[in-house]
This record gives sequence, C-alpha cells and structure tokens, in this order.
Amino acid sequence: MTSAREPVHISRSRYDAVIFDMDGVITRTARVHAAAWKALFDEYREQTGGNWTPFDPQDDYLQYVDGKPRYDGVRSFLESRNIQLPHGSPDDAPDQETVCGLGNRKNRLFRDMLTQKGVEVYELGVELVKKLKQAGFRTAVISASKNCRFVLKAAGIEHLFHERVDGVLSEELGLKGKPDPDIFLEAARRLSTAPGRSVVVEDALAGTRAGQSGHFGLVIGVDRSDHARELRKSGADRVVSDLSEIRVEMPQLPPALDHLHEIADQAKDKALTVFLDYDGTLTPIVSSPDQAVLSPSMRDTLTRLAWRFTVAVISGRDLQDVREKVGIDNLFYAGSHGFDIMGPGGGQETFQQGQESLPKLDEAESRLRQGLADIPGVLVERKKFSIAVHYRNVSEDRVGDVTAVVDRVDSQFSDLRRSSGKKVYEIQPDMDWDKGKALFWVLDALELKGPGVLPLYLGDDTTDEDAFQALQGRGIGIVVMETLRPSRAQYRLKNPGEVETFLDRLASI
Repeated sequence: MTSAREPVHISRSRYDAVIFDMDGVITRTARVHAAAWKALFDEYREQTGGNWTPFDPQDDYLQYVDGKPRYDGVRSFLESRNIQLPHGSPDDAPDQETVCGLGNRKNRLFRDMLTQKGVEVYELGVELVKKLKQAGFRTAVISASKNCRFVLKAAGIEHLFHERVDGVLSEELGLKGKPDPDIFLEAARRLSTAPGRSVVVEDALAGTRAGQSGHFGLVIGVDRSDHARELRKSGADRVVSDLSEIRVEMPQLPPALDHLHEIADQAKDKALTVFLDYDGTLTPIVSSPDQAVLSPSMRDTLTRLAWRFTVAVISGRDLQDVREKVGIDNLFYAGSHGFDIMGPGGGQETFQQGQESLPKLDEAESRLRQGLADIPGVLVERKKFSIAVHYRNVSEDRVGDVTAVVDRVDSQFSDLRRSSGKKVYEIQPDMDWDKGKALFWVLDALELKGPGVLPLYLGDDTTDEDAFQALQGRGIGIVVMETLRPSRAQYRLKNPGEVETFLDRLASI
C-alpha cells in the first residue's frame, strides 16, 4: 500500500489542469457545513418528536451529505433513518416540512454561521493553486453548493481559479451531483482539456468516486478525518494527509536563441514554414487590443523573413484586423484562430462550420453587452467568429462578476463554447477546433504538407499549447514567456524583443 506521506508529483508533461473541490480542500467550510447539518437535523428531530439516531457530524456527514447537492443530502440522510418526505419546491420556505424546505433551512443556518465566523482557508491549498498557475496549469474549483462564489469571494480567493462549476451552474445545465462525474467533466470541458489530462483533488468519498468514474488522469484524496482507506476504496489513486505532499514539477526549456543552429539543422533540406501568433508574440501584451501595434523594426524583420520562407500570422483577431496591423503584403494571414485565411494573392478561404454559428454569436454578443454594461473596465470585442471579453482592466473584486455573466450566457447556447486566455474569455462555435487543428488546416489549404515541410510555430498563450502539441514529432514549437512555466513547446523565448532577434537571425542563416 502506498504511504499517505509519500509526495505526489504532477507535471505538465502528463497533465494540463487541476480541479479542486472547495469545501474541505481549499476552504475550511466543511466544518461549518457539518455544524449546519447537525443543527438542522437536531432541530427537525426535536420538532417532530422523533426517536431516531441523531445526526453525527463526522460519520453521517461523510456518508450522506458531504459533496452532494443540498437537497440530495437531505434526502440521503432522512432515508438512512427511514424517513420519507415530499420533495417540494426550491421556493419552499425554510419551515416547510419538505426536502427542499429543510434544505433551504440548512442553507440559512450555514450562511448565518459563516457570517458570524468568517471563512477560513487551508493556506497550503491556496499556495498549491498559486504554484500550479505559475507552472502553467489550468485550475478550476467545483462545489455542489450554491454558496460557492459567496464563500470564495468572502475568502478573497475567487481570482485564483480559471473556472468555477458550482450548484448554481449545475442547476442551469442540469448536471447530476456526485458521485456522478458531471460536475468534474464540465470543469474539464471549460478548461479545454481532456479528463485524462486532468487531476482531481477531493476530500469527499462521493467526489473520489466521481473522479474515478469520469476517468480522470489522477484522483488525489485528501484525508482530513482519518478515512484514507475509504478514499482509496472509493477511487482515489493517491491519498495525502496534507496538500504540501503534492509537488509541482517545473521542467526547463532551452532558450531558442542559444539553439538556433540546432533548429536550422532540423530545417536543412526542408521547406521551413513559420507560423506566428500576434498578441504577446509579435507585440507586447497591452491593456487594450487596439494598442498592440507592430514596431517598424519587427515589420522590417518579418519582411526579410518572408523573402526566405513561407510566413503566416495566425491570430484570434479578425482576418482584416490582423492583416492591417501587420501590413505586409507577401504574408499569409489566418484570422479567427484559422477560420479565415488569406494569401498574398488575395484569395480567401473560410471554414464553413464557423459561418453557420454567426446568428448565435450575434445573439450571445447582445446578451454579454447587456449583462456586463455596469462593470467598469470590461471590454467586449466582437470578432467575426468569436466574442472576446477582456477583463485586464477590471478590478479584482469584480472579476467574479464578469465570470458569472459569461458563464450564464455560455450556458444559454449549446452550440457555442467558452475558452479563456490571458485575462480574456472567448465565446466561439462549439466544435472540435483549436490552434493545432487550425495550423494543419492552414498548411493543407496552402498545400504545404508532407515530410519535406517543417512547420515552426511561435506563440505565448495557453491556447497556443494545442499547436505545440500538434507539432510534436512533426515540427518545432517555441513558447514566448517571461515567467517560466511548463509547456509542450521545445524551446523558449522570453518576450517579443527576443522573438524579433530570433527571427532576424533566422532570416540571415
């Protein structure tokens, strides 16, 4: 049997995302929940004159209510005492003798206790999330509770997670509660990663069962109440007693400038095709998209490079926008993440499935603008095949409000999906499409396929990781990042200044 104290190592070579349960893993609200459940069932027992065994805040909490939606928890515990109540309605008053009425009374008790005592967090859990984000992992928090956002905001940690899937969203989307894996699968979908490339961190037995049945890459059980054996039996691949036992590996990437001749050797006797992201790669990240202006020296470098090799700029910007920003005629341009392509001759190709989604994008844009109108600093940027919601200039305490609006609008359109990048959410057509697929679709459209072609891709954002993965064994990926994080690229450049130096030297070889 594996020792509970043996460290668990996770790295970007195996995983892309980590999904945390909130109660009992990140926040100490599990104790408040247990106390609220105890108060509820003790009150109900006294009120009805019942002679059944009182609620045990440890054993009964773990077995019947922990990790489950509130009404499921009420029903589960009452059934253990052979008590049947009508379900009722979510609008039932807290004094009504229904499953929903008791659930609403428990919620009132929980909020009252939380207001009185405040929200405690597990500091080691918060530190782990920070390390994961620094290492380039996507992070999500899940909870069956409709109070999830309230708790995170009160604790001041809402901003640490890229995604949140809670009781409110679960109700909107019709997600089943744990031990069904729906809530974890939705979090992985929103993080744009496969379950097999994701880690689940849970303290509840229902949660580890959900992680196992959802076929997640690694399910880590957190043993805070001496139930390691039960966690393993219910699906935990590893059990830790403390989140400090989870170690984040930080592999190094060789600098591309120091390995230019190595890259040139790979391109020997091949047609080198250079793909370049725009924002953050050719220009620095700025507060407003309009301010991302290509420098004259970078434009000169790209012009010289295009005389030697096939050069394409592939961007999330609209085709016409990125074409005007770069302003070089003999380049290929792929706008909207590859949905629109234009070559030097002016010929244009459009991915047809994207066209079919335009009416839905129009409607989603209208709802986003309406919902975000009162949040200072937010910018809704409509592109032809997507809608970008920039929150770089939004105060930290309002970022959660932006996320909530984007979540709500996203849930209203089954044929659209949300992705996220550096301080931006994007609503796009819901299809099997990413920058990796876009890159090879562009190569195909440009008739640049086969072993005689070597694609080279430079990008800076997490969305570029799909292109780096697609190129493994088939091309060269170079990530642009100032702060070190794991990446599927083969080499690293620090910033657009180093990108310009690299491309200038590449054009001179």
